[in-house]
Amino acid sequence: MRFCMVTTFYPPYSFGGDAIYIYRLVQELARRGHNIDVIHDADSFYLLETEGLKGDYPNHDNVTVHILKSKAGFLSPLLTQQTSVPYLKQKKIREVLEKNRYDVIHYHNMSLIGLKALQYGDAVKLYTTHEHWLVCPMHVLWKYDREVCTSRSCIGCQIYGKRPPQWWRYTDLMRKMLNHVDMFISPSRFTLKKHHEMGLDIPMVHIPYFLATKSGEDEESAFPHTGPYFLFVGRLEKIKGLQNIIPLFRDHPEFELLIAGEGTYTDQLKQMAAVSENIQFLGKLGHSKLRNYYKHARAVIVPSICYEVFGIIIIEAFSQETPVIVNNLGALPEVVDDSGGGIIYNSQDELLAAIRRLAEDDPLREELGRKGHGAYLQYWNEESHIQQYLGLIERVQQKRLAGAMS
Repeated sequence: MRFCMVTTFYPPYSFGGDAIYIYRLVQELARRGHNIDVIHDADSFYLLETEGLKGDYPNHDNVTVHILKSKAGFLSPLLTQQTSVPYLKQKKIREVLEKNRYDVIHYHNMSLIGLKALQYGDAVKLYTTHEHWLVCPMHVLWKYDREVCTSRSCIGCQIYGKRPPQWWRYTDLMRKMLNHVDMFISPSRFTLKKHHEMGLDIPMVHIPYFLATKSGEDEESAFPHTGPYFLFVGRLEKIKGLQNIIPLFRDHPEFELLIAGEGTYTDQLKQMAAVSENIQFLGKLGHSKLRNYYKHARAVIVPSICYEVFGIIIIEAFSQETPVIVNNLGALPEVVDDSGGGIIYNSQDELLAAIRRLAEDDPLREELGRKGHGAYLQYWNEESHIQQYLGLIERVQQKRLAGAMS
């Protein structure tokens, strides 16, 4: 089959886990003989990133990448943000989507591509909700930079977050454009339910993220640290909740915390941990090194204080038979409940108790690690994901065919 993936960000022009998922999906489909085009926006990346590209992400021979770039630079994504119309790139997007005979057009992060692009092309159309952007102009249902959103104050929240309000959200543009999509995909049952709770009446199925069982890279195996440690992996941003666990480790120097990642909150977090020799910042690690840190950790702590859509860090830990300790919020407990591979906490006392248990109880750590790894092999590997993905496409094609014949 021939696919086109349409997204604002695609590696190496990317930041978060949604782009990494898209990259993995593209490479896996290509490896299986499918042909994939990718459309993504470079101007949006450079609007948010000033230090240039990071990482090496080679594409399979079956992959063709179309990079959107305008002479207007950052003004192009800003105009799209305000209108949800890709004015300065509309011609190229439409040309790619309508001149090629795609079987499937799969939309991902459309925030700076524009919903207007959903109407182009006549293939089966899928849309994955990697964030809550369809119901939240700030993407993550994080209100006034202090709490999860339980009641809407969108205009005030955008102004507080120094983003211009999106007045197009108060028109019928979204409803009209979303009608062009055959099926929406949610990485978690939590996120599916949240979209419906917030009034978005769209057809939606749950297909979780995946991690390839074959990395194709040499594995490192040497113990990467001088002693037992707990691990945090992710972007160093306020919503990831690291500021809530640093004080706990600062007060309990008998436990060590290693932190892998970088972000805009790095300086504040380092300042919080400045006097603590048991807290170490590793920076951003390559895949092989990071897997080794996962493998030898007592547990991976995921303390996010926002509504995570899935929690890719959890299955990365499970792939190395390492248990997790997660905050009871968003989709995180769902992944742990489905696997039995970790401990869910509701308070700092419960978090400390979980850390103590996994630091001292080797059989418990091994048991939880085994359960997590077993669930990863059953639910969150490439074979399971592609089977569900292609099965969904077949059902949509059959439904379209039945509609055309009726």
